[in-house]
Amino acid sequence: MNVFRASFAAVFAAIISFSASSATADDMMASRLGAILGQERQALSVVPDSRLNQLTSLPPASERGVATQSGVIYDREFLASQPAVDGDQEWECFAEALYFEARGETVRGMFAVGEVIMNRVDSNAYPDTLCGVINQGTGRKYACQFTYTCDGRAEVIGEPRSWERVGKVAHILMEGAPRALTGGATHYHTKAVSPSWAQRYPRTAAIGSHYFYRQTVRTASN
Repeated sequence: MNVFRASFAAVFAAIISFSASSATADDMMASRLGAILGQERQALSVVPDSRLNQLTSLPPASERGVATQSGVIYDREFLASQPAVDGDQEWECFAEALYFEARGETVRGMFAVGEVIMNRVDSNAYPDTLCGVINQGTGRKYACQFTYTCDGRAEVIGEPRSWERVGKVAHILMEGAPRALTGGATHYHTKAVSPSWAQRYPRTAAIGSHYFYRQTVRTASN
């Protein structure tokens, strides 16, 4: 019986010793990995945002062989053949934004601006409704996301034919049409200006009078 107890004690001691060694090895490995990751984070912290975005972003869709400028929905005659539409408040917000931001564009240009709005709705970085995205920041100085919502002028629809056209575009996009023009863009500006944020985000398309960009999101480890 004493021999059995002695053997059991020896085995138990060996298990404890092995566990301690294993724990020590795990601690050493975790420490080394932490040091390596810390060095990587430190190195990445000195890389300018614009350069990091270039390194971590996909090329524009057109450069990846993705169809970006085709499809019958971008044809003016096709759009004209569609029946006039009406809708709820979300549709009205969307159509209004397209009217004031893109009614002078080609059909493709109107769809491109619409894609940006839809992409923002899908992004966690923005409100999750069309009206929320379009009116984000309205009423706060320099905070509005779409110029027409804070230019101090009343939003008057004075061109019925243009309103009908943008209403159709809004409806088609809300019904789930492919967004294949802008490569996932979340921003745009006219070619006549050069906002500071345009230096930070990769440009994805140039359509009509607008340049389009995709906002990249830095993770906590970057």
